Amino acid sequence: MSDLGRLIANRYRLAERVGRGGMGTVWRAEDELLGRHVAVKKLHVPPHLQDDEIQRLYERTRREARSAARITHPNVIVVHDVVDDEGLPCIVMEYVPSVTLGDVLKRQGTLPPGEAAGIGHVMAAALRAAHDVGVLHRDVKPANVLLGNDGRIVLTDFGIAVESGSPSLTKTGELVGSIQYLAPERLRSGIAEPGPACDLWSLGATLYQAVEGQPPFSRDTAIETAYAIATDAYEPPRDAGDLTRVIEGLLVKDPDRRMDAHEAECLLSRAARTGTAPLAPSTRSEHRGDPVASASRRKRGRRTALWIVAAMVAAATVTSGVLLWPKGDADAASAHSSGADGSSRPTALSSSPPPPLPAGYHLKEAGQGFSVPVRDGWTPKNVPGGEVAYIDPSRLVGLRVDVVEFAGSDPLQHWRETEEAQTRRDNPGYERVRMAATTFRGRPAAYWEFTFRGQRREYRAVELAFSGTDGTQYVVYLSAPNVQWNQYRPVFDTAVKGIRVHA
Repeated sequence: MSDLGRLIANRYRLAERVGRGGMGTVWRAEDELLGRHVAVKKLHVPPHLQDDEIQRLYERTRREARSAARITHPNVIVVHDVVDDEGLPCIVMEYVPSVTLGDVLKRQGTLPPGEAAGIGHVMAAALRAAHDVGVLHRDVKPANVLLGNDGRIVLTDFGIAVESGSPSLTKTGELVGSIQYLAPERLRSGIAEPGPACDLWSLGATLYQAVEGQPPFSRDTAIETAYAIATDAYEPPRDAGDLTRVIEGLLVKDPDRRMDAHEAECLLSRAARTGTAPLAPSTRSEHRGDPVASASRRKRGRRTALWIVAAMVAAATVTSGVLLWPKGDADAASAHSSGADGSSRPTALSSSPPPPLPAGYHLKEAGQGFSVPVRDGWTPKNVPGGEVAYIDPSRLVGLRVDVVEFAGSDPLQHWRETEEAQTRRDNPGYERVRMAATTFRGRPAAYWEFTFRGQRREYRAVELAFSGTDGTQYVVYLSAPNVQWNQYRPVFDTAVKGIRVHA
């Protein structure tokens, strides 16, 4: 018999079915006590479930209500009540006349980058609010984003959300969430519960679908999709405009290097205000003059070596800090180097010799006792201050290496407090992608990735700083046009993996 017209908990009369998913049906209902519309989510209980499985479903429903109720944010669904209906819990929520982002994408395929950025900005803000109170959504996807008729955007369906410190409601080996939007770490064994970075990956996958028309790792079967998420690179977005940097920052396979909610919120807000258009492909006609010769280089306080990075384009300079780690032990177990898609790959870099040079590379002395692999055909350029630079044939991409003296013990703090502000001041459009501590061959290291504007295009840069056993600081840096980042990022990875530090 249809539930239409039924009275739930002697108060909520079901008026219209407005949604149905795997875990429940959502109805528009009349609150007969307060005279208002509400949404009532009724739980589905498949007949084949065992008693313990039914209890887990009940607890998930109650947890959904508790999780959503902890969040006070205009872009998170408001939970009014949890009531019992014939032994089953029902969630009573605010009613938002709307369509889902999933429905819109099914109907029209894609959204303009500026519109997608506006939706993404709201989603990032909602997720940040949830994470701030210890709630993880775990099922961020287009179907769970409501686009209200009044323009309001709401993140809903916390049905599989978890609160920090709460026990798991999943059985061993059970995955919950929509496979197309699951973060890679959730597909690996040994990950009991996700962290906030999982929700940010799902946001990235949602934004990718919004501008490209399909999820980034869409495959024919669920198992193929899961394998692709865990191991493959995605096709670089073609129609994302300035959203490209956000998508790339969110779809980093290593959760420790993934863009956080605050960074995503800031970048998406800017993109939404400017109404981005797809980035134009690069052309060689932009470059005029010698980019290395046109860059200036300075030394600042405490013997801190600073890059005024040429970015391999005339009149586009970037200042990035080179800070030094304290002395420590010799090379240890391993390091993480990033792939072309920004993912982190463990690399066997111990006290044993570095891997053989790949085809198309040759070894270059970059300083006293310091060599790195450089691509064939890249030409050296002299830089004041002892740096060594190598430029590709287009003269738009450059690899820079340096060996400097000890200057401090906390590079991240210095970058955040001093160098980032200088970089932002000196370089139009500077945006941080990632700044974090990492390790290199078992030793502390610093990683900084950011974007900025050249004269005619967007650029992206990455820098790794680490120390030798005697406290000497080594730095490797690469900059390239943002639209060609996936093409040139492997040059940086190869240089880092192939570093030879001679005794």
